[in-house]
Amino acid sequence: MNDNRQVWERVRACLRAKIGEEVYSSWFTRIELDGIDGDVVYLSVPTLFLKNWIQQHYAERIAELWRDDLPNARVELMVRSAAVRGVHSAAVAARRIVRTVEPRREEPAPLRDSHAPMPPATTPEIRAVASDMAGASPLDPRFTFESYRLGSSNRLAHAAALKVAEAPAGSTSVFNPLYLHADVGLGKTHLLQAIAAAGAVRGRKVVYLTAERFMYGFVNALKTQSALAFKEQLRGIDVLVIDDLQFLQGKSVQQEFCHTLNALMDAGRQVVIAADRAPAELDALEERVRSRLAGGLVVEIAPLDEELRMQILTARVSTLAQQHVGFKVPDDVLSFIARNCGQNGRDLDGALNRLLAHNQFNSSTISLEMAETVVRDLVRSSEPKRVKIDDILRIVAKHYNVTRADILSQRRTANVVKPRQVAMYLAKMLTLRSLPDIGRRFGGRDHTTVLHAVRKIEGLAGTDRALADELETLKRLVNE
Repeated sequence: MNDNRQVWERVRACLRAKIGEEVYSSWFTRIELDGIDGDVVYLSVPTLFLKNWIQQHYAERIAELWRDDLPNARVELMVRSAAVRGVHSAAVAARRIVRTVEPRREEPAPLRDSHAPMPPATTPEIRAVASDMAGASPLDPRFTFESYRLGSSNRLAHAAALKVAEAPAGSTSVFNPLYLHADVGLGKTHLLQAIAAAGAVRGRKVVYLTAERFMYGFVNALKTQSALAFKEQLRGIDVLVIDDLQFLQGKSVQQEFCHTLNALMDAGRQVVIAADRAPAELDALEERVRSRLAGGLVVEIAPLDEELRMQILTARVSTLAQQHVGFKVPDDVLSFIARNCGQNGRDLDGALNRLLAHNQFNSSTISLEMAETVVRDLVRSSEPKRVKIDDILRIVAKHYNVTRADILSQRRTANVVKPRQVAMYLAKMLTLRSLPDIGRRFGGRDHTTVLHAVRKIEGLAGTDRALADELETLKRLVNE
């Protein structure tokens, strides 16, 4: 068993290096090895939601990492209570949905400056409340105001979030709703979870949900004829925090979200929302929802500047050094990464994880020369403009003399299909958005439709010089 434990530690380290510290810490810190029987590796996690999520997204990747030592390995995931006690109620597990942060019994402590040293781990007690929603959105104890690093790009968002979090129980809501938007890896989720944790300390009942969890919960409530209980539970809270709102899909789900939003705000309850773009750009949402969201305080978190990237790198190296004895990154290497490797926290995590992997597995001394080789594909060749799909739609519509609504519609006339396909092509070429995300932005279309459009325009541009010139003109207009 000791040999298996050593292999498991290697697998964990490889997984951490491959997926990044943020993802690993959010989903894999509570996974444990329970045993090995033949080619089957038994792993356990504390909740059914965590089991289902890892099974769906990472089970095969974990199995592959085991195959260096166990060629035919396959992974079986179990809920820990079942593995340890041998008895587990699936009905109870399925009902553990909304993560509600309950107030602590002791006197609340004041929030401190975000640059102060990290305090001991004293996060509010989090319990799963029985409900008809399915799955939980767990809070990460690392995401506090104390651990949030400040710079010019996020100072306003931090100040607004802190103001909301400091409001005592029973007080009038402020900045309602508070709507934060930014690209991935810029700290939206960190601030939302900090609000949830700090609000509970002040005696407020807070519910934190991703948009996906909200959708799943509402649909499940309809199936089990418990929609009324679902609505009453959400509308009986003090603060509703919704993350990744751009994934909220379906007319009935959006209607229920709008009713919940209105009911909470009309009752003076606080609503906090995060998404990857401003309310006006959430094309999949109904106009009345976008209008209500835009009526609050909308704050964009900009890409991290170099000084802030350096702060984040220094803090994360310190955390990694506590977990891996002897891990140290020279200042010139940190400066190189801060200057050249992306503008969000995930890029920085990826660079550090590569250094850690080479340092730990290859016994390589971390130097500037080594770093330049290890992270060369992460280095930005230039500082590109942040292209938005909304800009692409506007410019393409004007160029082809159609409307934005035409492009997003279901019309299939020739004068609309070509601009639509060109816009999809440009969205894939000029942004980092995935095919499914682009499809959602183009009237809720499937990712295969986007892929077909991209391939068709690529093929035509190779033989049609006039179209190739049009595409270059449009790219220039979008990037200006």
